[in-house]
Amino acid sequence: MELFDDKETGGGGRGGRGGGGRRKGGGRTPPPLADRMRPSTLDDFVGQGHLVGAGKFLRNAMKRGELPSLILWGPPGTGKTTLARIAAEASGADFVEFSAVLSGVKDIREVVKRAEKNLEEDTRTVLFVDEIHRFNKSQQDAFLHSVEEGVITLIGATTENPSFEVNAPLLSRCKVLTLEALTEDHVRHILERALADKERGLGGVKTDLEENVLDFIATSARGDAREALNALETAVNITEADEKGRVRVTMETASEAMQRKALLYDKAGEEHYNVISAFIKSMRGSDPDGALYWLARMVESGEDPLFIARRMVIFASEDVGNADPRALTVALGVKDAVHFVGMPEGWIPLAQGVAYLATAPKSNASYMAYKMAARDVRDHGPLPVPLHIRNAPTELMKGLGYAKGYKYPHSYDGAKVEQTYLPDKVSGSSYYEPTDRGYDAEIRRLMEAAGRRKPDKKGGKG
Repeated sequence: MELFDDKETGGGGRGGRGGGGRRKGGGRTPPPLADRMRPSTLDDFVGQGHLVGAGKFLRNAMKRGELPSLILWGPPGTGKTTLARIAAEASGADFVEFSAVLSGVKDIREVVKRAEKNLEEDTRTVLFVDEIHRFNKSQQDAFLHSVEEGVITLIGATTENPSFEVNAPLLSRCKVLTLEALTEDHVRHILERALADKERGLGGVKTDLEENVLDFIATSARGDAREALNALETAVNITEADEKGRVRVTMETASEAMQRKALLYDKAGEEHYNVISAFIKSMRGSDPDGALYWLARMVESGEDPLFIARRMVIFASEDVGNADPRALTVALGVKDAVHFVGMPEGWIPLAQGVAYLATAPKSNASYMAYKMAARDVRDHGPLPVPLHIRNAPTELMKGLGYAKGYKYPHSYDGAKVEQTYLPDKVSGSSYYEPTDRGYDAEIRRLMEAAGRRKPDKKGGKG
């Protein structure tokens, strides 16, 4: 699908190249590159395959000519306006577009009159409302009746959760479609298409790009194709052509156009692993300053925030463990928060979680315990389960001694009873050795009280 909404954005600079700026001899300034490259069919659309792919809802609805009222919810630059235009064109509808920031109830009433007149001529009207979350209740109510009666087909676009921002009666009459941020591959494809298109894009400009420039722009745009295209157009426009008329866009120029520093961070190369290693080791070393610095290096360089959150979830179990059992809950909460709010605000819960994990007491006791148990499994193979802790659902099994001699802990004082739960060959092995840090110390006390550890046993490796 396409990936940018119809908002005028930059791409300025001096004129002449690829439609940017004022043409020589005066005349009207062409629209920005992002607008010129807007797809007009689903086949040209990049991304959002879950909505417009073969057999998916929106493509099928457009084929059948049964376009319902929609709320398109997604990050900036993911194709909300473009999808609305394509859908209206496919249905042969009269497409009316306005912004919730600039329009009011009077404008809505004018659209309704126009839609009623269109109905007399057997023509549908698609009303596209950009930033519909900015409409107040009375403004949203102004077209509720017309949507309900089918006078207009409403397509609203919003970057905010429609459950909170769109009136329930209106929301119930619309189908909500969630658009996803574009991947870097999507954005790069769009940039390459713009560079090659001689009619609408920058194909008429002799352009050379320094190595990694496209990757930098695609990464820095963070899923927003409009921002990426504007940055590319600006970079070309602010670069002086050489004596042969060629424009060479350097990383420095791209950084200036993107207004974002090109940090040394190759997500596919060594530096990626160096930075994530430094991040993990800073948290392990209980240094929140170091951990936050390396977090910022990753976030500002365009790292996938969910990749960072996944590493935090692993760290919460591997390195904090039961010294602070809440750490895993915090890390999972960070993952959910980042997924819910997206970027750029996703750095806020990431930073909170990193500060918590870095300062939490540390224990890798459960991590090490599993590794020791797994080593015995590999060394000794599938040892038989002791008879007394086997399941005995049938008389035959009972006759074979299954469950014989099993002591039900709840039948004993304090639910404590001496009993082995390991195969004979590894009986007496001690895997889990809680430390004396944080809640680990309490776990160690409980194990001692249950007779699972001797009172003089000290904490394991941490």
